[in-house]
Amino acid sequence: MKPVRVGICGLGTVGGGTFNVLTRNADDIARRAGRPIVIEQVAHRSIHPDCDITGINATSDVFEVATNPNVDVLVELIGGYDIARELVLTAIENGKHVVTANKALIAVHGNEIFKAAHEKGVIVAFEAAVAGGIPVIKSLREGLGANRIEWVAGIINGTGNYILTHMRDEGRAFEDVLAEAQALGYAESDPTFDVEGIDAAHKLTILASIAYGVPLQFEKAFTEGISRITAEDVEQADNLGYVIKHLGISKRTDQGLELRVHPTLIPKERLLANVHGVKMPSR
Repeated sequence: MKPVRVGICGLGTVGGGTFNVLTRNADDIARRAGRPIVIEQVAHRSIHPDCDITGINATSDVFEVATNPNVDVLVELIGGYDIARELVLTAIENGKHVVTANKALIAVHGNEIFKAAHEKGVIVAFEAAVAGGIPVIKSLREGLGANRIEWVAGIINGTGNYILTHMRDEGRAFEDVLAEAQALGYAESDPTFDVEGIDAAHKLTILASIAYGVPLQFEKAFTEGISRITAEDVEQADNLGYVIKHLGISKRTDQGLELRVHPTLIPKERLLANVHGVKMPSR
């Protein structure tokens, strides 16, 4: 059977992992998918050290992948807003399906992208944009498609949760734990998206759109970060029987939908209060 030919744009941590999974597990994937999935081309500025792209058509121009007539599916893993938007729209215009893990792109430009994809008859898949290791988008869209969802809430940014966990467990200041998170690779050199709640708001926007069947409305989400939380705040919350967690919350109200990201006091015995570090518990 004719293989599905994939073009990967970006070979960083996520792109490199995608490349390795597709090559290492090629036989298993072909059996499950019913046809081979092969990497036709990759575009990169730097190569993940664990990737061996010997024999693969490689370029530094992502738009070369978007216009390559041999590519059936473009995998966008470059991140950001503007270039990623142009890349995805170019791929769609050229009749290619798109897979992306870019939650910022979907939250801000998703309405435009989905409209273009509908008009061209192609699919934009974005499961990895929210909680990449968990099929939460598929669960909301398919498993709960017949249900009326009243609210969605959760910890949806691992970096912020790492910081709050270590502030509580070790009595350390925000700045100290943030520096550690950056050294360990959990936080970016510019951590604004994580610590100010923007990353969580992107994810919440996507979840709310699917849960309630409404357009993506990132600009309407209330966003408050954790950068002003002190060790004294965390200690006082603990003394009162609470844990501070940074939550994304959406719910139906009589006035419409609420979308908000902010620090929240949670009783110690609750499940969410016992989610620690950068890794979520198994779902």
